Amino acid sequence: MIVIKAVKNYLFNAWYQVFVLIVPLATTPYISRVLGSTGVGINSYTNSIMQFFVIIASIGINLYGNREIAYVRDNPRKMSQLFWEIETLRLVAVGIAAVIFVGFMVVDHEYQSYMWLQSLFIIAVMFDISWLFLGIEDFRKTILKNTVVKLVSVILIFTLVKSISDLHTYILILSGSTLAGNMTLWPYLKGQIHRVPLSSLRLKRHLRPAIILFIPQIATQIYLVLNKTMLGQMVGVSATGYFDNSDKVIKVILAIVTASGTVMLPRVAKTFSTGNMNKVNAYLYETFNLATALAVPMFLGLAAVASGFSTWFFGSNFNGIAVYIVAESPVILMIAWSNVVGTQYLLPTNHNRDYTMSVVLGAIVNLIANIWLIRNYQVLGACLSTVLSEATVTGYQIFRIRNIVNLRRLFSGTWQYLVSGMVMYVVVKYLTVKVSFSIVSFLFEIFAGIVVYLLGLIITRARVLSFVKRVAIRLISRTSWVR
Repeated sequence: MIVIKAVKNYLFNAWYQVFVLIVPLATTPYISRVLGSTGVGINSYTNSIMQFFVIIASIGINLYGNREIAYVRDNPRKMSQLFWEIETLRLVAVGIAAVIFVGFMVVDHEYQSYMWLQSLFIIAVMFDISWLFLGIEDFRKTILKNTVVKLVSVILIFTLVKSISDLHTYILILSGSTLAGNMTLWPYLKGQIHRVPLSSLRLKRHLRPAIILFIPQIATQIYLVLNKTMLGQMVGVSATGYFDNSDKVIKVILAIVTASGTVMLPRVAKTFSTGNMNKVNAYLYETFNLATALAVPMFLGLAAVASGFSTWFFGSNFNGIAVYIVAESPVILMIAWSNVVGTQYLLPTNHNRDYTMSVVLGAIVNLIANIWLIRNYQVLGACLSTVLSEATVTGYQIFRIRNIVNLRRLFSGTWQYLVSGMVMYVVVKYLTVKVSFSIVSFLFEIFAGIVVYLLGLIITRARVLSFVKRVAIRLISRTSWVR
């Protein structure tokens, strides 16, 4: 039952994460043509600045709240007390972030009208209680409600955004939909959370652990959005637009691979609270193997089809973007690994210091590398800097767990996926060179890549096949039992 629920939650969350990113990605070809590299760049640049205020407002609550709720989810009284304490702490953080933002706007006068529209993301943080539902492993409510909101935003974009003069409208739709999506979660508190006396709230006990997780989130935010901010400052907003679009493609692929992090964090946290470390480690080996099996073909497949796909998808305004997609694609594997080790192991088992140090090192590497690489290679430099920073995060996390887990067992099946993936890359790349691009040829290349990769897994007897077989047997047996 536990395995079935985890798999269902993973598939549900994977689908939603892909959907959330496909929504803007589906509108990207249209927006790229309507707003051009300048309009896309202004939105990306102003949003990258806004994310620093959003992270202050968040104060590490999403990770901390998710984990803490998982610890006490079987006790309604404790869970209610915990929810109101954490949410009150977030309200204070939102107020501080809003004051700092207003002060920033007094000093900075560039793109002010766009920044004010982006500020709705700060208000959206105040209503974000997704961490509660993730902690109790209730993914359905969050996903179904936000799906409707995202679909409405797509309709509004295609209806209201017609030229670069509608850039304000476009930003308002993006920020407003995030706010609306977060607000729709609140009615579901009924029956889950009860009222508690205001005098019983103890915020201080959450401040230190939340700040501990706040530090890595700041560091993570630095190397996630600093590239865009520095590109806008050092090169121009058009360069930011190029990087943002290439980054969107990477993020869609990553959504599938990293969806297990959201699912497994509360599961591992709950198991850890019972003291069952053998089971915790078993989760690590299984999810690391699955993440590798998914990430390898995705990053190599994306690199193989990037040239033809990018020209068709983004249009003539973004000629040459393929090289940026290829350069950044290795982060899919690196983030897949760090997601498992960091989010699914270090955080729920209270190795907060190791997790924090990994992302702080990544941020430092990103900042230093950006200064030289962006100056000399512009957008390509930002992509290379991203790869270096993610490699640093992943490498440090693996180094820190070397004495806790069996690294040989952790990486035991990696060669099977790399060999199968490289053969797949050669086949798909050959097809892209020999056949001119079209939707039909693109779909055929994807299909051929999947077949070649699966054959490689069968020939090498990859570990992931036994995992899929076990899950399939349990699903079938459960279905038969229900009947």
